[in-house]
Amino acid sequence: MNSSPPLRPVTRFAPAPTGHLHLGHVANALWVWGAARAFGARVLLRIEDHDRVRCRPEFERALIEDLDWLGFVADGPPVRQSERGALYEAALARLDRSGLVYPCACTRREIAARAGNDGAESAESAELRYPGTCRDRALAPASTPMRRIRLEREEIAFDDLLLGPRIQVPAEQCGDLLAIDRDRNWTYQFAVVVDDLEQAVDLVVRGEDLLASTGRQIQLARQLGRPAPPRFLHHPLIVRRDGTKLSKSNRDTGVRDLRAAGWSAPRLLGAAAAAVGLIERARPLALDEALAAAGVALGTASTDDRLGG
Repeated sequence: MNSSPPLRPVTRFAPAPTGHLHLGHVANALWVWGAARAFGARVLLRIEDHDRVRCRPEFERALIEDLDWLGFVADGPPVRQSERGALYEAALARLDRSGLVYPCACTRREIAARAGNDGAESAESAELRYPGTCRDRALAPASTPMRRIRLEREEIAFDDLLLGPRIQVPAEQCGDLLAIDRDRNWTYQFAVVVDDLEQAVDLVVRGEDLLASTGRQIQLARQLGRPAPPRFLHHPLIVRRDGTKLSKSNRDTGVRDLRAAGWSAPRLLGAAAAAVGLIERARPLALDEALAAAGVALGTASTDDRLGG
């Protein structure tokens, strides 16, 4: 009889160091650490610095310092995508041996022009769908650094822990996935799937703006040999009055700027919690209280079974 305790679930907080943290990141951290507490999961801090042009070390240092100031503590040191190139190369090679990878020379402008002609733009995610232009061109690998991964038409069903059952067809939403761009950067869609597989992440907590990415990431994970995908939870976003989501350039919501204006950590946590509906109105919150509010929003008692607990 195996008496070893069950493995703890693993989730991750995964900022890109392309700017300073803002209230939206704080709200995401509340959901991540709140879900981790509710489900007994470990939290990995993954620095998604795959974009070598936009990511900067000073932003990474600042975001780690801001997380510490707010009280968010990960289970272990940060892991950087910029240090995981060999893993991505190996994963792409596995797909290539299965005949799923091909060189691509299409620019975004060319894809947009074709989408304008044939209406191949996803209504759900308002993104450009790659129409497969280079699929059968048999381009010489040395002619372009870009690589795409074939996604055959398949309905992907998953049960979001907050939003409920969903069905997506990635081949119709986005077409074949780009794994390496023209600047030789690994793309977000490819790198996160490899990372979640290699790091045994089985609980992905992120904003609703990434909901459309879920089906394609599940399909790619299957191609890489992952039979059971992570569980996904997509939470509400903080949006500006004009309906746009926050960005790292929003100085009125930046953690560094609010700190400089004299905001305390509890005040900032309370503002983030209120902005995504975890509490009714903004008020200072200790971190424990804020995470408890996230646990209540998750409906912990009713979601234990959906996590397999």
